[in-house]
Amino acid sequence: MGMGTSTFVIRWVNLLTMLLAVAVIIFGVWMSTHNDGCRRSLTFPVIALGGFIFLISIIGFLGACKRSVALLWIYLVVLLIVLIAILVFTVLAFIVTNNGSGHTNPGLRYKEYKLNDYSSWFLKQLNNTNNWNRLKSCLVKSEQCRKLSKRYKTIKQLKSAELTPIEAGCCRPPSECGYPAVNASYYDLSFHSISSYKDCKLYKNLRTIKCYNCDSCKAGVAQYMKTEWRLVAIFNVVLFVVLSMVYFVGCCARRNAASYRSKP
Repeated sequence: MGMGTSTFVIRWVNLLTMLLAVAVIIFGVWMSTHNDGCRRSLTFPVIALGGFIFLISIIGFLGACKRSVALLWIYLVVLLIVLIAILVFTVLAFIVTNNGSGHTNPGLRYKEYKLNDYSSWFLKQLNNTNNWNRLKSCLVKSEQCRKLSKRYKTIKQLKSAELTPIEAGCCRPPSECGYPAVNASYYDLSFHSISSYKDCKLYKNLRTIKCYNCDSCKAGVAQYMKTEWRLVAIFNVVLFVVLSMVYFVGCCARRNAASYRSKP
């Protein structure tokens, strides 16, 4: 690749990523001012990511504009570290999310989830008391369970609904408990369950309790996290391919810059 072509491509790619980084930072700031404490915890990684992308882009942009071998070396080393990090994270994400799937029950359209079906990493994170108390507080604040009775007026509608993993695991007792549903968010707990499953005793109709202490709720969160991680992993594969091409162009720009500097 010619010197003019490689430096031109690097300049414009990094100019675009600088604009993207600014947009990411603005989005992170917006999140910090327009969301509750649960979602606000995500804002620091978003802002940090935006700042990191901006810094790399400036180094690459200046290196290409000034044909600075030193700046382009720094740019390529940092970019290589990013590529390795993306590759490692993506592989781990696919490994961690390889296990776990829903179980169907007769008469129900939605699936139920078992915590032990998921990877040991998920089990460790969700069984950590501090982690779960924080997640549970966010689940209660979201009021997803309270909204079920407004969305599904009859038991028939509830059984034919496609509940999310969190709604299926946290808002209702497991089917094996056998508690009759009065409505979408209230169950007759006077029914004597013959199941020995501990979640049957943990479920309460109170809005702040429901099945938030149940393993089925943790399994629902694990399934949600699995889905999100899979999407991130797929995005990372695309990002890895794009950055690899940018890295190749950057190598050409560095080599050409070195040749340009060495000319008498």
